[in-house]
Amino acid sequence: MSIFGDIEEFISEELYPYRWPILIAMVVTCGVVLVIGFRQRWHKALWSHKAATAIVGVPLLIVTLVAGDYFLSPLFERSLACEASPIATSGAGSEGCEGQEAVSAEEPGGSAQTAGAEERQPSLAASDAPAPEARIVSQGEFQGADDFHFGEGKALLIETAPGEHTLRFEEFSVRNGPDLFVYLSTDATGYTDGSLELGELKATDGAFNYEVPAGTDVSRYQSAIVWCKEFGVLFAAATLASN
Repeated sequence: MSIFGDIEEFISEELYPYRWPILIAMVVTCGVVLVIGFRQRWHKALWSHKAATAIVGVPLLIVTLVAGDYFLSPLFERSLACEASPIATSGAGSEGCEGQEAVSAEEPGGSAQTAGAEERQPSLAASDAPAPEARIVSQGEFQGADDFHFGEGKALLIETAPGEHTLRFEEFSVRNGPDLFVYLSTDATGYTDGSLELGELKATDGAFNYEVPAGTDVSRYQSAIVWCKEFGVLFAAATLASN
């Protein structure tokens, strides 16, 4: 874990539960400092040394704005993704996706298509045997890593064909953050060496899919997780139990 990950973990686990008392204390402290500074005429001293104030203040302001935008703005940004389930009769998969136009998973070599679009015609060489029905082989409920990193919803591991699987999120919602990725983990509660990366988190809310590489032995994996790759911090995990 990086030093930033340690700091983020300390803030989320040790400080966040006491966020309101801390906020009140910070507001009171800022007010006291402003009053003292005004009485001591600090503002006049800064104004009388404009060059030095600018040399120190402008870079500090730029760094603060850039860092704040990277670290803090994702926490308040929300997004919605709605993709059709491999199981045709499963519905929208999320309350937020009701009435939304879902899209199917991206076809190899093509672009995403609208759910319910006309099915592709089978080739003349195709077998007359019916295609196997998709089925859920394991599933679990997302739990946030702590009070700050909330997460909820379902993780469904769906077998779409022999040796082919899709990880689907339904009724999903998680706190946003920088550099979030989705993994299948060999640990039931979080990230570990050997976790299988499936891609960037598509949205903070909704119902969407991740294709598992063909031939993967999914029995090795015990959980689906949302992981901050940049700082090595767990946001949410769903322990997978076989049906």
